[in-house]
Amino acid sequence: MKPYILDEHTAAHVAELFRSFSDTSRVRILSAIVEQEINISALAEMVGVTESAVSHHMRGLRQMRLVKSRREGKEVYYSVDDPHIIALFQQGLRHVQEK
Repeated sequence: MKPYILDEHTAAHVAELFRSFSDTSRVRILSAIVEQEINISALAEMVGVTESAVSHHMRGLRQMRLVKSRREGKEVYYSVDDPHIIALFQQGLRHVQEK
């Protein structure tokens, strides 16, 4: 039986998904919003980067459809949009912590 091989298009999307976990600031941002909704300024303070840097990361994560945003007045709140991403993040974390 011939093994299943991903087509190039699907493989590119999977690689892009895993690239979103390739930056420590993004991973820390995701860790903060996996279980709760948080605004940019709070995220910046928690992660220790500028609000501009957080906004930049959030734009990329939104484009990947990994997070969702909700506006309340002038504040924008972010949370993880997909239970698959939460599970993937938690599995990766468990893998690292158990080594």
